Amino acid sequence: MTNQDLRMTAQRKVILEELRSVDTHPTADRIYEMVRRRLPRVSLATVYRNLEWLAEAGVIQKYESAGSQRRFDGNPSTHDHIRCVECGRLDDIMADPIPDVEERIRDKTDYRIVGYRLEYLGICPSCRASSAQGTGGGASD
Repeated sequence: MTNQDLRMTAQRKVILEELRSVDTHPTADRIYEMVRRRLPRVSLATVYRNLEWLAEAGVIQKYESAGSQRRFDGNPSTHDHIRCVECGRLDDIMADPIPDVEERIRDKTDYRIVGYRLEYLGICPSCRASSAQGTGGGASD
């Protein structure tokens, strides 16, 4: 990136502020809806382009999962995620890293590890509650 590319433009600042105002992991379309409240004339393409720029610059994280839209995380610190396999909800997990995971993977694959992201899969509390309500609230005889 050139020095001009490294500028935090007014649009980038608003996009970043809106993303950091939520603790969810919204899609670019959702971020566009949020940003339009403050910048009514902004285009979806501008939001996409600036989200990509912010992710490349390491200011935010881009989360890509097979079969779903890209989602963005305003928290650039290293952390893992848990995703609901029923509704797609995505939450942060702030836990201690797995000891020696990079060394163990490198030893088994001969790759030079440059980082990793860990995703846990589960069923979120809302989906569990909905499922329990749909079955009468518990186990049957």
